[in-house]
Amino acid sequence: MQIKRQLSPLIVITALFAALSGLYLLGGGIWLAKLGGSLYYIIAGLVLLATSWLLFRRRATALLLYAVFLLGTTIWALWEVGPDFWALTPRLDVTFFFGLWLVLPFIYRKLVANGKFAYGALSAALAITVIALAYAVFNDPQEINGTLDAAQVQPKDATGSDWPAYGRTQEGTRYSPLSQINDKNVGQLQEAWRFQTGDLKTANDPGEITNEVTPIKIRDTLYMCTPHQKLFALDAATGKEKWKFDPQLKYNPTFQHITCRGVSYHETAAAAGAAGDAAPAMCARRIILPVNDGRLFALDAETGKPCPDFANNGELNLQSNMPYATPGHYEPTSPPVITDNVIVVAGAVTDNYSNREPSGVIRGFDVNSGKLLWAFDPGAKDPNAIPADEHHFVPNSPNSWAPAAYDAKLDIVYLPMGVATPDIWGGNRTPEMERYASGLLALNASTGKLAWFYQTVHHDLWDMDVPAQPTLADITDKSGKKVPVIYVPTKTGNIFVLNRTNGELVVPAPEKPVPQGPAKGDRLSPTQPFSELTFRPEKKLTGADMWGATIYDQLVCRVMFHSLRYEGTFTPPSEQGTLVFPGNLGMFEWGGLAVDTDREIAIANPIALPFRLQTDPARPRQPD
Repeated sequence: MQIKRQLSPLIVITALFAALSGLYLLGGGIWLAKLGGSLYYIIAGLVLLATSWLLFRRRATALLLYAVFLLGTTIWALWEVGPDFWALTPRLDVTFFFGLWLVLPFIYRKLVANGKFAYGALSAALAITVIALAYAVFNDPQEINGTLDAAQVQPKDATGSDWPAYGRTQEGTRYSPLSQINDKNVGQLQEAWRFQTGDLKTANDPGEITNEVTPIKIRDTLYMCTPHQKLFALDAATGKEKWKFDPQLKYNPTFQHITCRGVSYHETAAAAGAAGDAAPAMCARRIILPVNDGRLFALDAETGKPCPDFANNGELNLQSNMPYATPGHYEPTSPPVITDNVIVVAGAVTDNYSNREPSGVIRGFDVNSGKLLWAFDPGAKDPNAIPADEHHFVPNSPNSWAPAAYDAKLDIVYLPMGVATPDIWGGNRTPEMERYASGLLALNASTGKLAWFYQTVHHDLWDMDVPAQPTLADITDKSGKKVPVIYVPTKTGNIFVLNRTNGELVVPAPEKPVPQGPAKGDRLSPTQPFSELTFRPEKKLTGADMWGATIYDQLVCRVMFHSLRYEGTFTPPSEQGTLVFPGNLGMFEWGGLAVDTDREIAIANPIALPFRLQTDPARPRQPD
């Protein structure tokens, strides 16, 4: 008499999982293969379908087949990405755990007898996979080992223990010589105090509201602004509030974003009235606060009260002579540069919203009175022309939203420049719109006259505006000569190193051919500058670089990747959709570099995020 054993529900569920996974991977794999991607997913889908069929028949050969598949997948994964744990994880996590499930007693014992060899084979494959992953955990493929020179005797620093500017100095070095906290004791730090600003997101805020502030510290006081530009003065030792100033930001949903990266500080010298207006007795030490709705405040550093002799009782209207004064479309988000007599103010202009945007004009105001001293409008035929009361600056001219740097000896302010909106379409840009776009603009801080300009991206269609405060340093060249340079970190990963007196390259940045084939009606530059000091990715992205938490979503990412146009850096925007890598969130963003000027060491924190963009000719173009 023959007894038929019914299928266990667990075997049925296991087989169904394998079948559904196999169908998903087979279908997606065929799609991926048609796009020119990896054939692995077709093979994986077929193997899982076969495994499912064998499980339904309660055949132990299911384990043997899966053992071969798991071993092959591990070898394929190592071949494709090497011993990189996080890259191996999506390729092996589900595959490994499903194999582990198959060798559990309540699964393999329900299969037809004589499965010991298959069980042993799958166990061995699982062990090999564990060894590969364990090795990868302790291997960092991104690590670069090296040594730095030991710290040398620090020269006397005029700023002492203070941090009086956004980049500690207006040269943007972001480096402190203080040594009380070091690598020996940093792990022993304990919280000394905590301060809550109470500044929370409101119903009227836009989607982008960020805390990007770098506080400044002068004497015993810390000054910091919140996303809504509320300014707090805190006792640096205790965190106790000394005073608070609320500019009553006039915000609404028309703002693209709300943020405050910091404030600026000015201390009047004994002879401050020599070149500018006379310095008042009150506000001899003042804080300059930019506000996102297009205002600028001068406040007494001791009390937080507005400086009565500055503009309109301490409040300066930056919307004066500004075209299209839609609330939030012109936003000063970064702290201005302040010289002995001049406040140099620039601002962000809303990206990709309209071509009827405010001007990206850069202006110099008297630090004591707030009187307009000069203007530099990057989109004007005469950038220094100041329009009469009934006229405006040029609409939609390139803007400078990131913090600027300043060389007091040369009296030059260095401004990171962006591009006119729309950022990814340039078919209608005028020569004036291109002239000072996406590069570093050097102006005489007292007059606003052009010193020099270096363009980091020609005819920018990728939103590759210079995103960070540049950094000034004096370095030793190969001949042993000291050279005054400026480091310009960019979204592309290039760090351009220029002689800051004349804008000439110190580190070569040869022009190289880039992909062609613009969107209809647009044009492209045949070449772009590529600095030899760079964090730019060495190789093009491939399907193997696509991320995922599991094999399923990684397959989707690979299909998406192969569906886009991508020929490397500066692949043009397209109707098909273009992958931009590095993307417009940058290899570098507004954080910039830190430079130990004594040892001539720069410290950077690059990021590598791609970006997808697509042109849409079906939508009617808005009139200029």
